Amino acid sequence: MNKKLLIAYKGTNYNGFARQKGDKEIGTNIKTISAELEMAILKITRQNVKVIGAGRTDAGVHAMGQVCLINIDTKINNYGLLQALNNKLPKDIVIKEIEDAPIDFHPTFSSKFKMYRYQILNSKVSCPFVAEFVYYFPHNLNILLMKEASNKLIGTHDFKAFCASKSNVLQKGTSTIRTIFDIKIEKGEDDIIKIDICGDGFLYNMVRIIVGTLIDAGLNRGMSVEEIIEKKERKNAGKTAPASGLIMVGIKY
Repeated sequence: MNKKLLIAYKGTNYNGFARQKGDKEIGTNIKTISAELEMAILKITRQNVKVIGAGRTDAGVHAMGQVCLINIDTKINNYGLLQALNNKLPKDIVIKEIEDAPIDFHPTFSSKFKMYRYQILNSKVSCPFVAEFVYYFPHNLNILLMKEASNKLIGTHDFKAFCASKSNVLQKGTSTIRTIFDIKIEKGEDDIIKIDICGDGFLYNMVRIIVGTLIDAGLNRGMSVEEIIEKKERKNAGKTAPASGLIMVGIKY
């Protein structure tokens, strides 16, 4: 039967969510979220199960609401399975929920939108308690300019300029048109700038490139968002922000 899993994890010590060669072999120093989940399932159920995730988060990227699908034959109820698997998983990976899923459910193709959050610690000194979950950026950023630039990204556009050059999408020549529904930017009293981006889907490194572009805007430098979108060249957008500040917040179905 199909099971839908809601997963949270700290991605600091992992080579991303998706499986990689050697990630189930002890001693290779290659660890992925998918492999850890599959190994835990094998220990509990004695079944080799493939985990299908809603998004392929990169190395170092975190998640509060990653959604996964497994097809499994077990008499263990969902709560019992959740407890058993969490006992076998590393402490930086937690299954928050397990529920039965319809036969036609797919974590990627069934989604209506995804939301990511990027966190920038914008202060004169860093903080050891949040260092693994933020991008420490000591230079003063103009939040108003960042918000103005972000408004130009909302809507349906060709986001080719915001896609990493090694993306399979570019190599295959498939569409780079995506829709961003909303972007919210707020700076709290803790000096952390939270950038929440909601869209129907994202290209490889798209969120991190958007953040790099918004940082440029906050420094009053770089090309305008309208020009970047129009010219469709990666070199015109901002640098790819570090993975540590990115969190997959959730997916709406």
